Amino acid sequence: MDSEIKEEIPVHEEFVLCGGVETQVLKCGPWGDLFNDQNVSRPKLLIFIIPDANDQEIKDIYGLHGQIEHKLAFLRTHVPKEVKLILIGHSIGSYIALQILKRAPELPVIHTFLLFPTIERMAESPNGRIATPLLCWFRYALYVTGYLLLTPCPEKIKSLLIRMGLRAMNLKTEFLQTNILQPFCLANAAYLGGQEMMQVVKRDDEIIKEHLSKLTFYYGTIDRWCPKKYYEDIKKDFPEGDIRLCEKKIPHAFILHFSQEMADMIADWLKANLSKI
Repeated sequence: MDSEIKEEIPVHEEFVLCGGVETQVLKCGPWGDLFNDQNVSRPKLLIFIIPDANDQEIKDIYGLHGQIEHKLAFLRTHVPKEVKLILIGHSIGSYIALQILKRAPELPVIHTFLLFPTIERMAESPNGRIATPLLCWFRYALYVTGYLLLTPCPEKIKSLLIRMGLRAMNLKTEFLQTNILQPFCLANAAYLGGQEMMQVVKRDDEIIKEHLSKLTFYYGTIDRWCPKKYYEDIKKDFPEGDIRLCEKKIPHAFILHFSQEMADMIADWLKANLSKI
């Protein structure tokens, strides 16, 4: 895709109230108010990317169940029923995508891509064995430490720390925002992570079997969150499924250095699904 085409695609940010929580939404393409815009050129397909039915506030919004209900609330309140959906989930977003299929079978999902999917045995994975004690047993110590160290820290110092970290990883300085060093952000992330370790245990074979024809799995060979054995196990149980193994040694956190390569790959996969619209 050349640079001229990239510049023609509008990208903008919005904050909407969803499930009682102010929610940041990044929109790419000519997507405005889908309910009130009756223009003939209104998009017929929405690609809903999940990164890791009512107007009532969602209980435990920062927990795993609340995050699933939050995504469902967004789809039900901000996307018309006739708009077809393609779901793309990364890491815990893959688990959330499967739960969307399970809890909202009425949604017109034509395909779902699950990238480096943490959908089972998270606590047993190499990274999980390290993260579980920290997130589940020593979480409150992390809360206190983060609060004591970061609350009095000036914003300029936080920005400097982030820039130094990004520079060490050869990333652009605008890649991350300073709010990641806010104590409440770290606390919410640790809370959600702890729930993931405890709740994402058994693979939901029932929902996978029901929707297998519209699922694409992409596993890594060097992924310490969902190791190659998990790929081998699911490939054995669902030999007819579209279950792929990365041959390029792309890491779990591909957004850091392989975002363009993954975007190009997924764009190629999407072409095959456009005929279903």
